[in-house]
Amino acid sequence: MEQATESSVVFTRPHALLPVVTNYCPGCTHGIVERLVAEVLDELDVEGNTIGVAPVGCSVMAYDFFGCDMIEAAHGRAPAVATAVKRVHPDSVVFAYQGDGDLASIGMAETIHAATRGEDITVIFINNAIYGMTGGQMAPTSLPHQVTQTSPYGRDVSSAGYPIRVAELLSSLDGVAYIERVTVDSPKNVRKAKKAIKKAFETQIQGRGYSMVEVVSTCPTNWGMSPQESFEWMRENMLPYYPLGVYKDVVADGYVDAAEAAQARAAQCPMVAEAQTEGE
Repeated sequence: MEQATESSVVFTRPHALLPVVTNYCPGCTHGIVERLVAEVLDELDVEGNTIGVAPVGCSVMAYDFFGCDMIEAAHGRAPAVATAVKRVHPDSVVFAYQGDGDLASIGMAETIHAATRGEDITVIFINNAIYGMTGGQMAPTSLPHQVTQTSPYGRDVSSAGYPIRVAELLSSLDGVAYIERVTVDSPKNVRKAKKAIKKAFETQIQGRGYSMVEVVSTCPTNWGMSPQESFEWMRENMLPYYPLGVYKDVVADGYVDAAEAAQARAAQCPMVAEAQTEGE
């Protein structure tokens, strides 16, 4: 009996996740993802050295849930705030936790430029294909023909354009070190998501460049579905449009960091090659 007790695994709340009741709707994946972030902070033993940035959206009150230091940013400005924090506190672990309306619409400029500069921050991006907190409007990630409060007949791509695939878009930028798209609809995928989140934080800690994990998620309330229906709808409609997987990993490609990978890609440019020679 003593041996069994010593080897048993006890399911407990992560220390980095505060013992409070969250305000998320049933079937929403924010709670799962935030727990994974907290577990990673615990495992990396960086909670006391971590600063998170919560923007406007359903995650607006993330500062109530995480035990690390948190800063509230204006709508879409989390990457800019995270950039400032990281530059002032370069030894701290800095992350932004953003939804699709926040990151891919109002904050797209901040997102693009933080990534292309190679800011050493980590972004957790929740893609549920809709504006959640503000009432269910069409988002940059809403699918073609998807019905929302502002597209009652479905998203018309002839006037609204096509959805933005954020992971694919950012993976083309030179400052990016690691990007992966995951989901949390099953125990297996939850484990994969945690592994990706941990790798993203490790990428930052190792100083390799910008890292982001996109989580394909649900919004039962604004989709007008039950939690079970929303997960099924996500699998049938979102995952084919937003395929899971690693979209960029400079280390796996054989480079030390995003800067080295960028230099290799630009090696044929005479100006770049000359500057590299002078630097040596």
